[in-house]
Amino acid sequence: MTNFPPITRIVTGHSKDGRSILTEVGKLPTVVEVAAIPGTVFHEVWSTAESPARVANDEDPTLGPLVLPPPQGGTRIRFVDIPPDTEDFLKSGAKQMSEAFEQIGDKAASTVKESSPHPLMHRTESIDYGIVIEGEMTLVLDDGEALLKPGSVVIQRGTNHAWANRSGKMCRMLFVLVSGTYDPAVAASLAKQ
Repeated sequence: MTNFPPITRIVTGHSKDGRSILTEVGKLPTVVEVAAIPGTVFHEVWSTAESPARVANDEDPTLGPLVLPPPQGGTRIRFVDIPPDTEDFLKSGAKQMSEAFEQIGDKAASTVKESSPHPLMHRTESIDYGIVIEGEMTLVLDDGEALLKPGSVVIQRGTNHAWANRSGKMCRMLFVLVSGTYDPAVAASLAKQ
């Protein structure tokens, strides 16, 4: 695991007479280390299953298996702790990455090929906001890279990408994922690949 502090989640709700109340204050119930990528830890914060989101005192939506994309028509928020890339990891190939994506509930998201610039190349049909909280990360695209530092925000619009940690230290990022649908022109261009 990491040296980062645990995440405290505060959930609010409504009493029977309509007053605002705290329904939960504490540690996240779903924190999962990805076995195929030791040191990578998903901290599930919350998700919604529709838009507009249902405002109610519903059950905790983070309980259950880990799933990478947001629910169709919904959202997902999570922290991810990402260890530095190692030579073994970079050489591990598609098989190990296929196992990693299977564990995070979306094997089809992996787009890695022999010629991919990083073994974790993937794509989801969503708009994702990725914010570096601590550490450094490199966003890897098919064509181009960007170095991210604390406070950097990436708006990921369903593009093929990977997160490369070349800093030698752990990185913590916050992700907010919003379900999306590819524009027909974008979908046609992806079909040609």
